[in-house]
Amino acid sequence: MKRKLSNQFLRHFLVIFFLTILDAILAFVLLSYASGLISDSLAKNQYPASAIIKEDYREIDASDVVKRGGGVQVVDREYRVVYSQGLDTIGKDKLTVEEFTTFLTESKVKPYHYDILYQPKGEFWLIVTFPTSIRLDFSLVHNKEAAASDFIRAGLVLAFVVLSFVLILAIFTYIYSRITAASITVPLKKLRDGTRLLREGDYSARVDLRLKNEFAELQDTFNDMAARIEREISLRKKSEEDRKRLILDISHDLKNPMSSIQGYVELIMNKPDMTAKERNEYLEIVLNNSKRANRLLNELFELSRLDSPEFSLKLEKTDICEYLRQTCGELIPLLEREGFEYHFDIPEESVFVMLDTDRFGRIIQNLANNAVRYNPKGTQISVGLTVQNNQAIIDFSDDGTGIPSHLQDNIFKPFVRTDDSRNSKTGGSGLGLSIAKKIAEAHGGDLTLCPRNKGSTFRITIPTI
Repeated sequence: MKRKLSNQFLRHFLVIFFLTILDAILAFVLLSYASGLISDSLAKNQYPASAIIKEDYREIDASDVVKRGGGVQVVDREYRVVYSQGLDTIGKDKLTVEEFTTFLTESKVKPYHYDILYQPKGEFWLIVTFPTSIRLDFSLVHNKEAAASDFIRAGLVLAFVVLSFVLILAIFTYIYSRITAASITVPLKKLRDGTRLLREGDYSARVDLRLKNEFAELQDTFNDMAARIEREISLRKKSEEDRKRLILDISHDLKNPMSSIQGYVELIMNKPDMTAKERNEYLEIVLNNSKRANRLLNELFELSRLDSPEFSLKLEKTDICEYLRQTCGELIPLLEREGFEYHFDIPEESVFVMLDTDRFGRIIQNLANNAVRYNPKGTQISVGLTVQNNQAIIDFSDDGTGIPSHLQDNIFKPFVRTDDSRNSKTGGSGLGLSIAKKIAEAHGGDLTLCPRNKGSTFRITIPTI
């Protein structure tokens, strides 16, 4: 990529190189042509010394020259300035031979145009002076009568100057083309390397061009894309790990009751002489395990349905305060039977929300079941409702054993339980909180675990209307 772009830039700059030479030649020709166009309009050409000189310098009319900003001086054969009108660059009344010679030889380098003419009859020099506007001293003159060696030497010098100019211009063109190409190819190379790393599976690859042009925007786009890919891959890996763990958990939780059912059924079939009491005890165990397996399958079905895009709630405008009072009232027999204390703090005024009452009740029921299952007798269950920032906030709290710190971040994931032994007598399916959270999110709210020194507090939020 780099070689091709660099060569392409070099070809483009070579075109500019030849166009620059052509433009220089054209500029020289145009300057010569323009000089011819304006020469007749310049004051120095309208009033040359030959146009105003007279045999008697006292008859010279210098008024037009003076009006144009020029000056006229006459120097006699004794180098005295015997006549002066207008601009005077001599500045003396009498000159020595050396001063007059210096004046004549240096007149070409002064910022004035001097037209000097000698009048043999009057024996004086007429000097017409005009301020120079712009002077270009370069001129190309060829005389066939010049010596051949001089012509060759001058030609070689001219050729050397032209070739030096062309060579220097070519070197600058080449260097500038490489610098320009590098400003494009170096960022492209870094972007190419970053893309190759992404293709090879290194999703942490990022590009730092340290530029503030369009490449910086491309860099940001690339880095954002890489970050999104890395995040998606990470989520995909995590999802795959969660899926494998979920399958293992389902297999484990179904294996125990199904193995128990199989074992006791085989025992009943292979022991026809057992008493009716023993048979009833074994059948009760089979029934309990079948109920446990059926409950797990039902909750898995409900969790899957909540994730389905076809799932929808049957929302109705509901007074959440009145609804929560009724729901808490239904919990009282369970709490009293299990030996739990309770406290409800629900406002008397109405707070309206859009609610699927059947689904939302599942949240409260799951939280209550967990609180009863994992806490000792005498634990106090508290339910309170407040309204903040157009949100109804329900806090379901207990002062029991709480949730271990290592489980708090994952407590809403499927099959996460505070009972690591997965004992069917002390633990549930591990799906209740996952289902509850998804129901809360489907209502436009959330279910979170709030930090607490003792016990645990689950907070349900739902938008008010």
